[in-house]
Amino acid sequence: MPDWLATETSGDPNAPEVLIFRLVMAAVFGLGVAGVYFATQRKQRVEAASFVATLVLLCLLLAMVSLVIGSNIARAFSLAGVLAIVRFRTVVDDTRDTAFVIFAVVTGLAVGAGALLIALLGMLVVAVVTAGLSYWAGTTQRVPLTKLTVRLAAGTDPAGPLAAALAKYLRDQRLTAAGTAKQGASIDLVYSVRLKDSQGTLAMLADLNRVEGVQSVEWAEATRNNN
Repeated sequence: MPDWLATETSGDPNAPEVLIFRLVMAAVFGLGVAGVYFATQRKQRVEAASFVATLVLLCLLLAMVSLVIGSNIARAFSLAGVLAIVRFRTVVDDTRDTAFVIFAVVTGLAVGAGALLIALLGMLVVAVVTAGLSYWAGTTQRVPLTKLTVRLAAGTDPAGPLAAALAKYLRDQRLTAAGTAKQGASIDLVYSVRLKDSQGTLAMLADLNRVEGVQSVEWAEATRNNN
């Protein structure tokens, strides 16, 4: 075992140099967690920047929480009560993002507690497993999700010819929203979709416009947060 791992684990947790070291290591491990996320999720830097920063800060902040609690049970319950007040309303579209949030939290707690070896080994194992799963899902992930809006005449069955036309061009599809338009004379269906062939957009739009009951079709820019 490297000396810095053994020394840090057995050091006085209240010593200033130990506190600084653990916080610095929390930032380093947070960057590692964020790096694993960015390398395996196939998102552009601009799109992933906010979540990457969140992972780094989570790791650092949870290390601070672990340092504050130490072995004080009363303090642990007090912090749990304070943190229970916080509510996050943001919907996470990809469940893997939630997994990485938990990854950052656990890593931060481990580093703050001085369990650097656990944090290091855990990061290596998670990185290998995540890379393998990312490679396995690579074919699907290379084609980003996009938004498709189809306006149908009222009374048109979306499970009829429209569904067949969509199945011809789409690898994945999920109805995400629906509503009426033109004072109830039309129905707008919003799908989150992934094309089988990224070059087949125009052909799909042309075929959809020929489906009976379809009044208009709108193709939006890719929403890569759903990768």
